[in-house]
Amino acid sequence: MPAQANLTPVLTAKEVNDLMASAFPQLNRGGHFYEAIEVFPGGCTVRLNADERHLRPGGTVSGPALFTLADIGGYACVLSHAGPDALSVTVNLDINFMRKAEAGPIDGRCRILKLGKTLMVFDIDIMAGPDGETVAHATGTYSIPPKRTA
Repeated sequence: MPAQANLTPVLTAKEVNDLMASAFPQLNRGGHFYEAIEVFPGGCTVRLNADERHLRPGGTVSGPALFTLADIGGYACVLSHAGPDALSVTVNLDINFMRKAEAGPIDGRCRILKLGKTLMVFDIDIMAGPDGETVAHATGTYSIPPKRTA
């Protein structure tokens, strides 16, 4: 399924990171682990800078760390395209793990499949390693809160 056409971002990657740092200071306490690195029309790229705290026994990045990256990809997309409302929430997130990932940078390329007034549907390819192989793929839905009037 192609990404939804004609979507224009309303926030940059830096603005998304600033908003996430303000709304969720616990996310990156002790480092810069999860971040938006690019926002583009119809999507974004997010990164997990995985270190030893993200590893499970056997030295591979844990499923919960990759799941969090997928969720942050959706959050960065909804913030950057629907507007800077930190109250947007995950409605659904399904993930398939395909191969192991080792510590280091892990990127998620997120596409908005449908952006409506109350919901945003997205998918994200999570890639790692020197060849950028897909280690996981997720699809999800975010709820967009109604616009508040002053």
